[in-house]
Amino acid sequence: MKAVSARERLEQALARIADPAGEGARACLTVYADTARAAADASDARAKAGRPLGPLDGAIVSIKDLFDVAGEVTRAGSRVLAGEGLVAKADAPAVARLRAAGAVIVAKTNMTEFAFSGVGANPHFGTPGNPFDRARVPGGSTSGGAVAVADGMCEIAIGTDTGGSTRIPAALCGIVGWKPSKQRVPTDGAFPLSFTLDSIGPMAGSVAECAAADAVMAGEPPPALEPAPLSGLRLGILQGMPFEGIDSTVAAAWSAGIDAFGRAGVRFSDERIALIDDMIAVNAKGGFAPAEAYAIHRERLKARGAGIDPNVRSRIERGAGVSAADYIEMAQARARLVKAMDARLASLDALALPTTPIAAPRLAEVATPEDFGRRNAMLLRNTAMVNFFDLCAVSLPLPRVGRLATGLMLVGRNGQDRRLIQFAAAFERAFAA
Repeated sequence: MKAVSARERLEQALARIADPAGEGARACLTVYADTARAAADASDARAKAGRPLGPLDGAIVSIKDLFDVAGEVTRAGSRVLAGEGLVAKADAPAVARLRAAGAVIVAKTNMTEFAFSGVGANPHFGTPGNPFDRARVPGGSTSGGAVAVADGMCEIAIGTDTGGSTRIPAALCGIVGWKPSKQRVPTDGAFPLSFTLDSIGPMAGSVAECAAADAVMAGEPPPALEPAPLSGLRLGILQGMPFEGIDSTVAAAWSAGIDAFGRAGVRFSDERIALIDDMIAVNAKGGFAPAEAYAIHRERLKARGAGIDPNVRSRIERGAGVSAADYIEMAQARARLVKAMDARLASLDALALPTTPIAAPRLAEVATPEDFGRRNAMLLRNTAMVNFFDLCAVSLPLPRVGRLATGLMLVGRNGQDRRLIQFAAAFERAFAA
């Protein structure tokens, strides 16, 4: 896979994790140094013998703290859950598939407790600093994974995405984040937030690395990644909500990115989609994530709620107010809207919008519950609709205009993952030109 051996690249990653001046202690909660070295050596032996297992063989990979690893307690970023002592009997299917493909799993990475925030803060294990300004948040909930990729602690980070948890930290940390069509990657063995919305996806420095990891976890052959030509591509720019309250950093980077696409011959259209308003009306009944998270955690809240991050606990507790009738109505309405959105996007190759309308907030700007709630809502706003409408999406790092990173999100129809990956590779190449 790489010109440098897997063992050499692993040792570099381990050194960065161990660096006391870096973010390793906050980004990586469990480090698998010994088993990773054995896996790297095995990969190098296969490479020397000319029998590599595929494009992921020897890749240095981290996994989010909510994935089951056989013989370990699954924490999901929570000291409360860690204290319950429930040991996983087997690796999560996604993790097992990564190992079978030769991936070198180096660490479990930090996350928002129970994956319930787009900010990425964790008061229990510390919050990894944003790679472009350590006083700013990394984005969440797969916070440690994004920082680990950006800081060279791994090459690919595996996360989950319920409302943007791979795409938000990817955008804020300047890397690629992929959210697949939900059904493609089994979520068994990943501690749940929302049974309806959870999906599993990778983050990495390139589209090709994300594509390789995604294919392995989906049990598919690796894609032949040949970037689609951009000339004549039909790209819809979603108008309205995605640009409300956009900050100057995101606006400048967005303009630069769109200009690059225009020079490459992309055909733009302004798209106003009334179905977004319908989604907002459905979620006004309480939303799927709070209701389902409350069902998962209600006994835990009674017994040990004081040990849960207050910002997370308050979001879970909102689910107590969702009645069974409202939940059923939400589910039925969503099913109709998913079909309607699929039909609405049929004439486009992809939909485009800023991944987040704001750049990474300072940690001090999310210090109070009110400020946290406001900025968390802004970070999640553009990405969450993808999960609601059961679509696939990718966040690509926009050309940096200022000091901070921002992302452009491309959205495709459910099941059109490989097509969207090809488009993403083409857009990535346009940014690099």
